[in-house]
Amino acid sequence: MLIDKNSPIPQYFQFQTWLVDQIEQGIFKPNDKIPTEDEFMQMSGLARSTIRQAIQNLVVQGYLTRKRRLGTFVTIPPSVSGRSNIIGILVHDIRSGYAPEFLRGAGDEASKNHYSIILSNTDDLFSRAEFHTNRLIDHGVKGIIFMPTAASVEKNSQLLERFRRRSIPVVTVDRIIPGVKVDSITTDNFFGAYELTSHLIQEGHTRIAITLSTRVSSEMQRLEGYKKALSDHNIPIDSTLIITNQERFIETHYLQYAKFILSQREKFTAIVAGSDRIAYIIYTVADEMGIRIPEDISMVGYDDLVLHNTHPLALTTVHQPIYEMGQEAMKILLDRIDGKDFELKNIVLQSKLIVRGSVLPPGKST
Repeated sequence: MLIDKNSPIPQYFQFQTWLVDQIEQGIFKPNDKIPTEDEFMQMSGLARSTIRQAIQNLVVQGYLTRKRRLGTFVTIPPSVSGRSNIIGILVHDIRSGYAPEFLRGAGDEASKNHYSIILSNTDDLFSRAEFHTNRLIDHGVKGIIFMPTAASVEKNSQLLERFRRRSIPVVTVDRIIPGVKVDSITTDNFFGAYELTSHLIQEGHTRIAITLSTRVSSEMQRLEGYKKALSDHNIPIDSTLIITNQERFIETHYLQYAKFILSQREKFTAIVAGSDRIAYIIYTVADEMGIRIPEDISMVGYDDLVLHNTHPLALTTVHQPIYEMGQEAMKILLDRIDGKDFELKNIVLQSKLIVRGSVLPPGKST
Protein backbone atom coordinates (compact mmCIF):
# COMPACT_ATOMS: atom_id res chain seq x y z
CA MET A 1 0.00 0.00 0.00
CA LEU A 2 1.64 3.20 -1.21
CA ILE A 3 0.56 6.40 0.51
CA ASP A 4 2.55 9.49 -0.36
CA LYS A 5 2.34 11.76 2.66
CA ASN A 6 3.97 14.60 0.69
CA SER A 7 1.38 14.45 -2.09
CA PRO A 8 -1.21 17.25 -2.48
CA ILE A 9 -3.83 14.51 -2.88
CA PRO A 10 -5.59 13.92 0.51
CA GLN A 11 -4.48 10.73 2.26
CA TYR A 12 -8.03 9.43 2.60
CA PHE A 13 -8.42 9.74 -1.18
CA GLN A 14 -5.13 7.92 -1.84
CA PHE A 15 -6.25 5.11 0.44
CA GLN A 16 -9.69 5.09 -1.16
CA THR A 17 -8.13 4.83 -4.62
CA TRP A 18 -5.88 1.97 -3.50
CA LEU A 19 -8.87 0.10 -2.07
CA VAL A 20 -10.87 0.55 -5.30
CA ASP A 21 -7.92 -0.87 -7.23
CA GLN A 22 -7.84 -3.92 -4.98
CA ILE A 23 -11.54 -4.48 -5.60
CA GLU A 24 -11.45 -3.90 -9.35
CA GLN A 25 -8.39 -6.14 -9.77
CA GLY A 26 -10.17 -8.94 -7.91
CA ILE A 27 -7.85 -9.00 -4.90
CA PHE A 28 -10.91 -8.23 -2.77
CA LYS A 29 -13.76 -10.11 -4.46
CA PRO A 30 -17.53 -9.60 -4.15
CA ASN A 31 -18.76 -10.77 -0.73
CA ASP A 32 -15.21 -10.79 0.69
CA LYS A 33 -14.78 -9.24 4.10
CA ILE A 34 -12.13 -6.51 4.02
CA PRO A 35 -9.66 -5.92 6.88
CA THR A 36 -10.86 -4.01 9.92
CA GLU A 37 -9.98 -0.37 10.56
CA ASP A 38 -7.38 -1.51 13.12
CA GLU A 39 -5.79 -3.85 10.60
CA PHE A 40 -5.69 -1.14 7.92
CA MET A 41 -4.11 1.22 10.47
CA GLN A 42 -1.32 -1.29 11.09
CA MET A 43 -0.84 -1.91 7.36
CA SER A 44 -0.79 1.76 6.30
CA GLY A 45 0.20 3.84 9.30
CA LEU A 46 -2.82 6.06 8.64
CA ALA A 47 -5.11 7.50 11.27
CA ARG A 48 -8.40 5.79 12.01
CA SER A 49 -10.38 8.85 10.88
CA THR A 50 -8.61 8.77 7.49
CA ILE A 51 -9.42 5.11 6.93
CA ARG A 52 -12.99 5.52 8.18
CA GLN A 53 -13.63 8.41 5.78
CA ALA A 54 -12.34 6.42 2.78
CA ILE A 55 -14.41 3.35 3.67
CA GLN A 56 -17.54 5.42 4.21
CA ASN A 57 -17.08 7.04 0.80
CA LEU A 58 -16.89 3.60 -0.81
CA VAL A 59 -19.99 2.48 1.05
CA VAL A 60 -21.84 5.47 -0.41
CA GLN A 61 -20.45 4.70 -3.89
CA GLY A 62 -21.58 1.08 -3.67
CA TYR A 63 -18.22 -0.66 -3.49
CA LEU A 64 -18.68 -1.74 0.13
CA THR A 65 -21.48 -2.57 2.53
CA ARG A 66 -21.42 -2.67 6.32
CA LYS A 67 -23.03 -5.60 8.12
CA ARG A 68 -23.84 -5.04 11.74
CA ARG A 69 -21.45 -6.94 14.06
CA LEU A 70 -19.94 -8.80 11.09
CA GLY A 71 -17.76 -6.17 9.38
CA THR A 72 -17.46 -4.51 5.99
CA PHE A 73 -17.88 -6.51 2.79
CA VAL A 74 -17.24 -5.99 -0.91
CA THR A 75 -20.28 -5.58 -3.14
CA ILE A 76 -20.54 -5.47 -6.91
CA PRO A 77 -20.42 -1.73 -7.62
CA PRO A 78 -23.24 -0.48 -9.81
CA SER A 79 -22.35 0.78 -13.25
CA VAL A 80 -22.50 4.54 -13.23
CA SER A 81 -21.69 5.19 -16.87
CA GLY A 82 -24.57 6.20 -19.06
CA ARG A 83 -26.75 7.94 -16.53
CA SER A 84 -26.03 11.44 -17.84
CA ASN A 85 -24.98 13.25 -20.98
CA ILE A 86 -21.62 14.34 -19.58
CA ILE A 87 -18.20 14.04 -21.22
CA GLY A 88 -15.06 14.31 -19.10
CA ILE A 89 -12.01 16.06 -20.52
CA LEU A 90 -8.59 15.76 -18.89
CA VAL A 91 -6.10 18.38 -20.09
CA HIS A 92 -2.63 19.49 -19.00
CA ASP A 93 -3.32 23.16 -18.27
CA ILE A 94 -6.62 24.89 -18.94
CA ARG A 95 -5.07 28.34 -18.40
CA SER A 96 -2.41 28.44 -21.09
CA GLY A 97 -0.87 26.68 -24.05
CA TYR A 98 -3.28 25.43 -26.69
CA ALA A 99 -5.83 23.93 -24.27
CA PRO A 100 -8.36 26.80 -24.61
CA GLU A 101 -8.55 26.35 -28.40
CA PHE A 102 -8.78 22.57 -28.05
CA LEU A 103 -11.57 22.87 -25.49
CA ARG A 104 -13.47 25.23 -27.75
CA GLY A 105 -13.42 22.65 -30.55
CA ALA A 106 -14.46 19.79 -28.28
CA GLY A 107 -17.04 21.92 -26.46
CA ASP A 108 -18.68 23.18 -29.67
CA GLU A 109 -19.08 19.63 -30.95
CA ALA A 110 -20.41 18.38 -27.60
CA SER A 111 -22.95 21.20 -27.37
CA LYS A 112 -24.15 20.56 -30.91
CA ASN A 113 -24.95 16.99 -29.86
CA HIS A 114 -26.58 17.99 -26.54
CA TYR A 115 -23.73 16.90 -24.31
CA SER A 116 -22.14 18.78 -21.44
CA ILE A 117 -18.49 18.60 -20.46
CA ILE A 118 -16.56 18.53 -17.20
CA LEU A 119 -13.05 19.98 -17.51
CA SER A 120 -10.30 18.63 -15.29
CA ASN A 121 -6.83 20.13 -15.08
CA THR A 122 -4.03 17.63 -14.40
CA ASP A 123 -1.00 19.97 -14.43
CA ASP A 124 0.55 17.12 -16.45
CA LEU A 125 0.84 15.09 -13.22
CA PHE A 126 -0.25 11.47 -12.84
CA SER A 127 -1.41 12.03 -9.25
CA ARG A 128 -3.81 14.78 -10.29
CA ALA A 129 -5.00 12.81 -13.31
CA GLU A 130 -5.69 9.84 -11.04
CA PHE A 131 -7.68 12.05 -8.66
CA HIS A 132 -9.82 13.42 -11.50
CA THR A 133 -10.23 9.97 -13.06
CA ASN A 134 -12.00 8.74 -9.96
CA ARG A 135 -14.02 11.95 -9.69
CA LEU A 136 -15.23 11.66 -13.28
CA ILE A 137 -16.20 8.03 -12.81
CA ASP A 138 -18.19 9.02 -9.75
CA HIS A 139 -19.98 11.67 -11.85
CA GLY A 140 -21.13 8.98 -14.26
CA VAL A 141 -19.50 10.38 -17.39
CA LYS A 142 -20.39 8.71 -20.67
CA GLY A 143 -16.96 9.16 -22.21
CA ILE A 144 -13.50 10.65 -21.73
CA ILE A 145 -11.11 12.73 -23.80
CA PHE A 146 -7.68 12.32 -22.26
CA MET A 147 -4.40 14.15 -22.85
CA PRO A 148 -1.88 11.64 -21.45
CA THR A 149 0.29 13.00 -18.68
CA ALA A 150 4.07 13.32 -18.60
CA ALA A 151 4.19 10.01 -16.75
CA SER A 152 5.16 6.48 -17.75
CA VAL A 153 3.25 4.33 -20.22
CA GLU A 154 2.32 2.08 -17.32
CA LYS A 155 0.78 4.87 -15.26
CA ASN A 156 -1.18 6.37 -18.14
CA SER A 157 -2.39 2.87 -19.01
CA GLN A 158 -3.65 2.43 -15.46
CA LEU A 159 -5.96 5.40 -15.93
CA LEU A 160 -7.29 4.03 -19.23
CA GLU A 161 -7.89 0.64 -17.62
CA ARG A 162 -9.92 2.25 -14.85
CA PHE A 163 -12.30 3.72 -17.43
CA ARG A 164 -12.43 0.49 -19.41
CA ARG A 165 -13.51 -1.49 -16.37
CA ARG A 166 -16.57 0.73 -16.28
CA SER A 167 -17.12 0.49 -20.07
CA ILE A 168 -16.42 4.21 -20.48
CA PRO A 169 -14.93 4.88 -23.94
CA VAL A 170 -11.76 6.99 -24.16
CA VAL A 171 -10.09 8.99 -26.91
CA THR A 172 -6.52 10.17 -26.29
CA VAL A 173 -5.34 13.42 -27.86
CA ASP A 174 -2.08 15.25 -28.55
CA ARG A 175 0.13 12.44 -27.23
CA ILE A 176 0.06 8.72 -27.78
CA ILE A 177 0.55 5.96 -25.22
CA PRO A 178 2.89 3.54 -27.05
CA GLY A 179 1.60 -0.01 -27.35
CA VAL A 180 -1.87 0.80 -26.01
CA LYS A 181 -4.92 0.16 -28.20
CA VAL A 182 -7.13 3.22 -27.90
CA ASP A 183 -8.69 5.74 -30.28
CA SER A 184 -6.34 8.69 -30.65
CA ILE A 185 -5.87 11.99 -32.45
CA THR A 186 -2.51 13.69 -32.78
CA THR A 187 -0.79 16.01 -35.20
CA ASP A 188 2.23 15.16 -37.34
CA ASN A 189 4.91 16.25 -34.88
CA PHE A 190 7.69 14.54 -36.84
CA PHE A 191 6.90 16.38 -40.07
CA GLY A 192 6.33 19.69 -38.30
CA ALA A 193 9.79 19.62 -36.69
CA TYR A 194 11.29 18.39 -39.96
CA GLU A 195 9.86 21.43 -41.75
CA LEU A 196 11.06 23.84 -39.06
CA THR A 197 14.59 22.48 -39.13
CA SER A 198 14.64 22.40 -42.93
CA HIS A 199 13.52 26.04 -42.98
CA LEU A 200 16.48 27.01 -40.79
CA ILE A 201 18.84 25.04 -43.03
CA GLN A 202 17.43 26.72 -46.14
CA GLU A 203 18.15 30.07 -44.47
CA GLY A 204 21.80 29.01 -44.16
CA HIS A 205 21.97 27.58 -40.62
CA THR A 206 23.99 24.41 -40.05
CA ARG A 207 24.65 24.69 -36.32
CA ILE A 208 21.16 24.29 -34.89
CA ALA A 209 20.39 23.60 -31.23
CA ILE A 210 17.16 22.05 -29.97
CA THR A 211 15.58 21.96 -26.52
CA LEU A 212 12.51 19.99 -25.45
CA SER A 213 11.24 17.26 -23.15
CA THR A 214 11.67 13.62 -24.09
CA ARG A 215 9.12 12.68 -21.44
CA VAL A 216 6.19 12.92 -23.86
CA SER A 217 5.62 11.31 -27.24
CA SER A 218 4.87 14.53 -29.15
CA GLU A 219 8.21 16.15 -28.33
CA MET A 220 10.09 12.89 -28.87
CA GLN A 221 8.65 12.84 -32.39
CA ARG A 222 9.75 16.44 -32.87
CA LEU A 223 13.28 15.48 -31.88
CA GLU A 224 13.26 12.72 -34.48
CA GLY A 225 12.02 15.16 -37.14
CA TYR A 226 14.86 17.53 -36.27
CA LYS A 227 17.43 14.75 -36.58
CA LYS A 228 16.01 13.53 -39.88
CA ALA A 229 16.14 17.01 -41.41
CA LEU A 230 19.80 17.37 -40.45
CA SER A 231 20.57 13.92 -41.83
CA ASP A 232 18.76 14.58 -45.13
CA HIS A 233 20.82 17.75 -45.59
CA ASN A 234 24.08 15.95 -44.74
CA ILE A 235 24.60 17.93 -41.54
CA PRO A 236 26.19 15.89 -38.73
CA ILE A 237 24.10 15.53 -35.58
CA ASP A 238 25.92 17.18 -32.68
CA SER A 239 24.73 15.71 -29.37
CA THR A 240 26.01 18.79 -27.50
CA LEU A 241 23.37 20.87 -29.31
CA ILE A 242 20.51 18.62 -28.15
CA ILE A 243 19.38 19.89 -24.75
CA THR A 244 16.62 17.64 -23.45
CA ASN A 245 15.01 16.88 -20.13
CA GLN A 246 12.76 14.23 -18.63
CA GLU A 247 10.07 16.34 -17.02
CA ARG A 248 6.81 18.15 -17.67
CA PHE A 249 6.79 21.84 -18.58
CA ILE A 250 7.64 23.94 -15.53
CA GLU A 251 8.35 27.58 -16.29
CA THR A 252 10.95 28.09 -13.55
CA HIS A 253 12.89 25.05 -14.73
CA TYR A 254 12.89 26.25 -18.32
CA LEU A 255 14.22 29.61 -17.22
CA GLN A 256 17.29 27.74 -16.01
CA TYR A 257 17.51 25.69 -19.23
CA ALA A 258 17.30 28.90 -21.25
CA LYS A 259 20.17 30.46 -19.31
CA PHE A 260 22.27 27.34 -19.82
CA ILE A 261 21.53 27.18 -23.54
CA LEU A 262 22.22 30.85 -24.16
CA SER A 263 25.46 30.69 -22.18
CA GLN A 264 26.74 28.41 -24.97
CA ARG A 265 25.51 30.57 -27.85
CA GLU A 266 28.89 30.48 -29.58
CA LYS A 267 28.15 26.83 -30.49
CA PHE A 268 25.06 27.51 -32.62
CA THR A 269 23.33 30.11 -34.77
CA ALA A 270 19.71 28.94 -34.34
CA ILE A 271 17.47 27.22 -31.80
CA VAL A 272 14.52 24.89 -32.30
CA ALA A 273 12.30 25.24 -29.22
CA GLY A 274 10.07 22.25 -28.48
CA SER A 275 7.06 24.53 -28.02
CA ASP A 276 6.13 28.19 -28.29
CA ARG A 277 6.04 28.44 -24.50
CA ILE A 278 9.69 27.36 -24.36
CA ALA A 279 10.55 29.78 -27.18
CA TYR A 280 9.00 32.74 -25.39
CA ILE A 281 10.92 31.88 -22.21
CA ILE A 282 14.17 31.74 -24.18
CA TYR A 283 13.32 35.11 -25.73
CA THR A 284 12.73 36.64 -22.29
CA VAL A 285 16.04 35.34 -20.94
CA ALA A 286 17.88 36.37 -24.12
CA ASP A 287 16.50 39.90 -23.79
CA GLU A 288 17.74 40.08 -20.20
CA MET A 289 21.20 38.92 -21.36
CA GLY A 290 21.33 41.46 -24.17
CA ILE A 291 21.03 38.79 -26.88
CA ARG A 292 18.86 39.82 -29.83
CA ILE A 293 16.52 37.44 -31.65
CA PRO A 294 16.82 37.09 -34.59
CA GLU A 295 19.77 39.46 -35.09
CA ASP A 296 22.14 37.44 -32.87
CA ILE A 297 20.39 34.06 -32.79
CA SER A 298 17.49 32.77 -34.88
CA MET A 299 14.76 30.75 -33.21
CA VAL A 300 11.63 28.77 -34.10
CA GLY A 301 8.87 27.42 -31.88
CA TYR A 302 5.99 24.99 -32.14
CA ASP A 303 2.18 25.25 -31.61
CA ASP A 304 1.39 28.73 -33.04
CA LEU A 305 -0.11 30.02 -29.80
CA VAL A 306 -2.36 33.08 -30.06
CA LEU A 307 0.25 34.94 -28.02
CA HIS A 308 2.14 35.66 -31.23
CA ASN A 309 -0.33 38.48 -31.95
CA THR A 310 0.75 40.47 -28.90
CA HIS A 311 4.28 39.25 -28.11
CA PRO A 312 7.18 41.41 -29.36
CA LEU A 313 8.78 38.34 -30.96
CA ALA A 314 7.22 37.47 -34.33
CA LEU A 315 7.89 33.75 -33.93
CA THR A 316 8.30 31.35 -36.82
CA THR A 317 6.49 28.22 -35.70
CA VAL A 318 4.26 25.32 -36.67
CA HIS A 319 0.51 25.75 -36.61
CA GLN A 320 -1.35 22.74 -35.26
CA PRO A 321 -5.06 22.35 -36.07
CA ILE A 322 -5.95 22.41 -32.38
CA TYR A 323 -9.62 23.35 -32.76
CA GLU A 324 -10.07 20.54 -35.27
CA MET A 325 -8.31 18.11 -32.92
CA GLY A 326 -10.85 18.84 -30.21
CA GLN A 327 -13.73 18.65 -32.64
CA GLU A 328 -12.66 15.34 -34.21
CA ALA A 329 -11.87 13.77 -30.84
CA MET A 330 -15.40 14.54 -29.68
CA LYS A 331 -16.90 13.14 -32.90
CA ILE A 332 -15.09 9.83 -32.45
CA LEU A 333 -16.02 9.65 -28.78
CA LEU A 334 -19.71 10.30 -29.46
CA ASP A 335 -19.71 7.58 -32.13
CA ARG A 336 -18.27 5.16 -29.55
CA ILE A 337 -20.90 6.21 -27.03
CA ASP A 338 -23.62 5.60 -29.63
CA GLY A 339 -22.34 2.05 -30.01
CA LYS A 340 -20.97 2.39 -33.51
CA ASP A 341 -18.59 -0.49 -34.18
CA PHE A 342 -15.46 0.44 -36.09
CA GLU A 343 -11.76 -0.31 -35.99
CA LEU A 344 -9.57 1.79 -33.75
CA LYS A 345 -8.99 5.23 -35.16
CA ASN A 346 -5.50 6.69 -34.86
CA ILE A 347 -5.82 9.97 -36.73
CA VAL A 348 -2.83 12.20 -37.48
CA LEU A 349 -3.76 15.75 -38.49
CA GLN A 350 -1.40 17.76 -40.67
CA SER A 351 0.45 20.78 -39.32
CA LYS A 352 1.66 23.84 -41.24
CA LEU A 353 4.85 25.89 -41.14
CA ILE A 354 4.19 29.56 -40.30
CA VAL A 355 7.08 31.83 -41.28
CA ARG A 356 7.34 35.10 -39.38
CA GLY A 357 10.29 37.21 -38.29
CA SER A 358 12.39 35.19 -35.83
CA VAL A 359 14.83 33.78 -38.41
CA LEU A 360 17.62 35.50 -40.30
CA PRO A 361 20.49 33.98 -42.29
CA PRO A 362 23.55 33.51 -40.04
CA GLY A 363 25.49 36.06 -42.04
CA LYS A 364 23.03 38.71 -40.91
CA SER A 365 23.10 37.52 -37.29
CA THR A 366 26.46 38.97 -36.45
